[in-house]
Amino acid sequence: MPDLRSEPSPVSEAVTRNIRVEVLSQYSPENSRPHEDVWVFQYTVRITNQGQDTVQLVSRHWIITDAYQRVEHVRGPGVIGEQPVLGPGESFQYSSWCPLKTPTGTMHGTYQMIGPGEEFDIDIAPFALRARYSVN
Repeated sequence: MPDLRSEPSPVSEAVTRNIRVEVLSQYSPENSRPHEDVWVFQYTVRITNQGQDTVQLVSRHWIITDAYQRVEHVRGPGVIGEQPVLGPGESFQYSSWCPLKTPTGTMHGTYQMIGPGEEFDIDIAPFALRARYSVN
């Protein structure tokens, strides 16, 4: 049994190159079907440009790990169909979903950004996916 104290929290925060990424995850019982091994989690992300240059989020790379240490990589353009542009001091917030085959897991990853004359990655710190579920 894993030591729960060493697992990440359902809240995470990372700052890379003056771009802050904050995440909050929660279990979605109304969309889950535990008896079919489907646990669904909602996560909300806020990205804030704390720098002086305008940047654009162009793609994402999520690394999702379930309780059996099975890893899935999810890559794609933008987030929720958008490639937001953030000027200095601006934020962009969105919510999305992650289904798992286990009641616990973790997510982390990177966003690929474009700034003046360069592309760079910013970190999404690990956060927990944890269902309130027990077998009697």
